[in-house]
Amino acid sequence: MSETKVEKHAFQAEVRQLLDIVIHSLYTDKEIFVRELVSNASDALEKLRHYQLTGESVHDEKLPLEINITTDDTAHTITIQDYGVGMTHEELIENIGTIAKSGSKAFAAAIKEAKASGGDPANLIGQFGVGFYSSFMVASEVRVYTRSWKAEGQNLVWISDGQGEFRIEETPDTQRRGAKIVIKLQDEAREFAGKSRIEEILKRYSSFVQFPINLNGERVNKIEALWLRNKNEIKPEEYTEFYKFQANAFDDPRHTLHFSADAPLAINALLFTPKENIERFGFGRMEPGVSLYCKKVLIDEKPEGLLPEWLRFLRGVVDSADLPLNISRESMQDSALVQKLNKILTGRYIKHLATEAEKNPDSYKEFYDQFGIYLKEGITSDFAHREKLAKLLRYESSLTEKDSRTSLDDYVSRMQAEQKEIYFIYAPSRASIEAGPYLEAFTSRNLEVLFLYEPIDEFVMNHLHEFDGKKLVSADSSEVDLGEHESVGEHKLEQDQLTELTKWIKETLGDKVTDVTTSKRLVNSPAAALNADKMLTPSMRRILKAMHQDPGEQASVRLEINPSHGLIRKLYDLREGNPELARMVTEQIYDNSMIAAGFVEDPRSMVNRIYDLLERIG
Repeated sequence: MSETKVEKHAFQAEVRQLLDIVIHSLYTDKEIFVRELVSNASDALEKLRHYQLTGESVHDEKLPLEINITTDDTAHTITIQDYGVGMTHEELIENIGTIAKSGSKAFAAAIKEAKASGGDPANLIGQFGVGFYSSFMVASEVRVYTRSWKAEGQNLVWISDGQGEFRIEETPDTQRRGAKIVIKLQDEAREFAGKSRIEEILKRYSSFVQFPINLNGERVNKIEALWLRNKNEIKPEEYTEFYKFQANAFDDPRHTLHFSADAPLAINALLFTPKENIERFGFGRMEPGVSLYCKKVLIDEKPEGLLPEWLRFLRGVVDSADLPLNISRESMQDSALVQKLNKILTGRYIKHLATEAEKNPDSYKEFYDQFGIYLKEGITSDFAHREKLAKLLRYESSLTEKDSRTSLDDYVSRMQAEQKEIYFIYAPSRASIEAGPYLEAFTSRNLEVLFLYEPIDEFVMNHLHEFDGKKLVSADSSEVDLGEHESVGEHKLEQDQLTELTKWIKETLGDKVTDVTTSKRLVNSPAAALNADKMLTPSMRRILKAMHQDPGEQASVRLEINPSHGLIRKLYDLREGNPELARMVTEQIYDNSMIAAGFVEDPRSMVNRIYDLLERIG
C-alpha cells in the first residue's frame, strides 16, 4: 500500500465499454445481481472450508460458514456479507478488478469473435469472472470491505461508482474474515432495499445454496438440495415434500427419476412426473417445469432447450457443475452444453419409461392414459428419439380385449410368417371400427390391426413410416393388397357382369371417385370407399380445416364393391328395370361408404335422398 493508504485507479476507455456491456446487455433482469453476489459468497465459503479441511491455519477460526444479508430501506442500501476466504490487497485487484487489467482486451476480443460467429457473448462472462459487476445495474456506489483468511491480512475497502474509476483504501476499523459488500442503491432501484423483495429473489434463485443464508437475521434457505443426496438414503415422503415445494404442487408425484452422472457432463438430476396432465382439463399449454442449477445456484427457472418441448410436463431440478453460472443471459438454445444436457436427460427419461413399462405395466398404463399424447408429440417432432419413443406406444387391436393395449414390439412378435406390414386403422372408437367395412378382410385372414382413436395417431404413423423393418400401413388405404380370398357369399356376379356394373357406377358417380373396382377384401359389406390420397387421410383433412388451413382439392377416393353381396347383385338388375332408382341406390351406397370412411363431415345432404328411397319402397 502507498503511504497515503489510498489508491486510485482509472478505468480505461475499453473497460468502461465492457462495464456497459455487463451492466446493460448481459443481464436480462436487474434482480440477478443478488444471485451473482450470493454465488460469489458461496464460492468464498467453499474455498475457506477447503482450507480448514486441509489443516491450514485460518484467521477467525470459529466464525460460522454463512452468508448474511441486510436490507435498509431508510438508507437505501443492501449489504451482503460472507465469512469466506476474503482477499489480500493483491487478490482484491486480481479478483474483483479482473476486467480492469489487460485481460479486458481479451474479453473485448472474445465478445467480438462470439458476435461474428453468431454465438452468445453472455456465455463468456463466467470465463472472465465479471459477475460481480452486475451490482452496478442497481448501485450508485459499491463498497467491498474485506479481510483475508490469512493471519497477516489487512482491513481493506474497494470503492467505485462504476463510472470512471475505483479506489482501494486501508481502513482503521477491525473487520471479520471474508467480504462485506455494501451497495448504495440508485433511486430507481430502491425496491431492492426491501426485505420482502430480497426474500422473494433468494427463494427463487438461492434456496439450495449449501451454506445458510440469513436475511435480516432470519434464515431463508431451509429446503435441502435433495438432488445431491444419495437416493438410497432418501425416504419417499422426502421426495414428495420436495416435489410439492419445487413444483408448487398439491398432488403426489407419479414417478420419480433421481440420477447422477460424471460423463460426458457432471449432472445431478431429480425429475418428477406429475399425477395428472392438466392440459387434459383445458388449463392451457403446460410450461416447462425443470429448473437448471449450477452448484445449487439457480441458472434459470424455466430454461429453454434444456428438455424437448414434448417433455414440458416434467417437474424437477437439474444441476450441472460444468455450466458457467451466467449461461442463461440470452439464448440457452445456442449452448452446446445445454444441447448435451438435453440429449442425456431425454435419453434417461425414455429409458426410465421403458423400464416402468416392462416391470410395472399397470402403472405404465395409467401413465400412458395421462401422458401418452406427449410421447406421440415427441415422435412427430423429435427425430433423434423417434425410434425409442415408438417402443413406448400402446394401442388396442383386433386381437386385444377392450381397454387392453399392445406394443408395436408385441404386434411384430405375433405377425404371420409371410406378413410384411403392420396394419392400423383410425376411428373415434372401437365400436365404429368393428362396425365398419375395413376390418372384415383382416379378420377373415387372421391379420391383426391396431386401433387408433386420436387424430394425432395418424400423424404418428406417418412420421414413423416403419417399425422394426415393417412398413406401417392404414387398413383403409387403397394400396393394401391382401390377395385373393374365398368369398363367403353363395352367389356372385360373373366377371363380364362386374365389368359392366363397375363401368356404369363410375359413369354415374363421375368425378366423385377416381375408380370403381371389384373388392378382394370385403366380406359382409356391399362397398367401401378407400382413401387414394397418399398424403392426407380424412381425419388429417378435418384437422387442417379446424386449423383454418386448406387441405387442397377434394379427397381422392376409390370405391370397391363386393361382388357377392345381395345389394350389389340387385343393383345390376335394377339398372335395366328402373335406372332412376338404380342411380339413387348407387349414390346412397357411395354416401354410406364415404361416411364409414370418415370423408363425410356433414351428412345432411343425403337426408332427402333417403326419404325419396323410403317413399319409393313404400
